[in-house]
Amino acid sequence: MNITFIGGGNMANALIGGLLSKGFAAGTLRVVEPDAETAQRLAERYGLLVKATADADILACDLVLLAVKPQQLRSVAAGLAPHLTQQLVLSIAAGVRAADLSRWLGGYRRLVRAMPNTPAMVQAGITGLYALPEVSEEERRRAEAVLAAVGEVVWVGAEADMDVITAVSGSGPAYVFYFMEALEEAAIALGLSASQARRLSLATFAGAARLASASREDVVTLRERVTSKGGTTERALAALEAAGVKPRIVEAVRAAALRARELGDELGRDGAAP
Repeated sequence: MNITFIGGGNMANALIGGLLSKGFAAGTLRVVEPDAETAQRLAERYGLLVKATADADILACDLVLLAVKPQQLRSVAAGLAPHLTQQLVLSIAAGVRAADLSRWLGGYRRLVRAMPNTPAMVQAGITGLYALPEVSEEERRRAEAVLAAVGEVVWVGAEADMDVITAVSGSGPAYVFYFMEALEEAAIALGLSASQARRLSLATFAGAARLASASREDVVTLRERVTSKGGTTERALAALEAAGVKPRIVEAVRAAALRARELGDELGRDGAAP
């Protein structure tokens, strides 16, 4: 499978590194990146063909991966449209709906939309995927193979569910970091050093996630196993429950999903500036 990346930013870097680590040959990956410094860095680091602009030659591929900022996608699509024939188009631009991208591409429908998250940078991400009906099973497998190079994948059948994925896993790392901040602050306030607090917080989150992934039990059961009656964990959880932390987290995710839907409306508005 020959892949052309449009954009060479952080997520493109993560995907390229992941694909190469999975056995893809450097000769099958190409990049369009107008920034000269970024282009040189990509070429030197990975040994790829990198061009400043998209032309018929570099777009003669099996899959075009759109890795540009959402606000740039409309103008990028206008330049791509004349060169699309049978390629699968995979977009990782947050918030831009497949129907809007299809319209900007002149009605092209072989499109998959993806929502990866930042742990993809260390090949530990998870990506939500949605395909238009015109995408074949083979093309779905191609899209999945690309994102599976940096973590797990989850397909959804309704594009509206991509807003939920954005709110849960796309924004999710920030929620985890936020809780880690609080845990570190508490440790320091109670007398530990900053380095000790960081080590304890990182190892606790990494270990808990690993345990949950390896266990057949749900997270409720795992939590209950840690919570001895009359113990320290029970006292801490009681304080969290009294403060209404869990419903506030649910509320926060709902707010993020609503904002994702609003951004889709804003980005897809034809009168909006490209």
